[in-house]
Amino acid sequence: MSLRHAVLGLLSEEPGSGWDLMQKFDISLRHAWTAPQSQVYGELAKLADTGLITVAEEGPRGRKVYEITEEGRVELRRWMIDVAPRPRRDDLILRVFFLNAVSPEEARAFLSRIAEAASERHEELRELHDRIDWSDDALSVYGALALDWGLRLEAMQREWADWARTKLRDQT
Repeated sequence: MSLRHAVLGLLSEEPGSGWDLMQKFDISLRHAWTAPQSQVYGELAKLADTGLITVAEEGPRGRKVYEITEEGRVELRRWMIDVAPRPRRDDLILRVFFLNAVSPEEARAFLSRIAEAASERHEELRELHDRIDWSDDALSVYGALALDWGLRLEAMQREWADWARTKLRDQT
């Protein structure tokens, strides 16, 4: 996922200002994608320069409301249906691969921290799920699917870390 596509996706729902997008990021996407304000505003400028979004209105103090263009919708659809393999970079997997660089006790402690962090993230997502007023609109349906993916991923990571810690304990 790229910030470009996250912004296009949010604007495909409804026009908004940079501030509006930051609020939506915080409410709906922060568990999947983080972006500081400077990056969001920079991306808005790039998207406008390339014609994927346009300034729908300018308000007081230079507040701009952006909306997605047809070209932006085409780009978002192209990205959505493209399932080409992406380079995978996961520093957690890399760290696990090199756990032999630390003592067995440190390796088990590291795996314990992975399990704890996954449990905490799982609980955050569970609380988020419980706070949302779900309906049958598209945003709720697809938002629930994305949230369920996150819940399952965190549960799997916690389970794996517990399993790996036990496996290391049994081998030392």
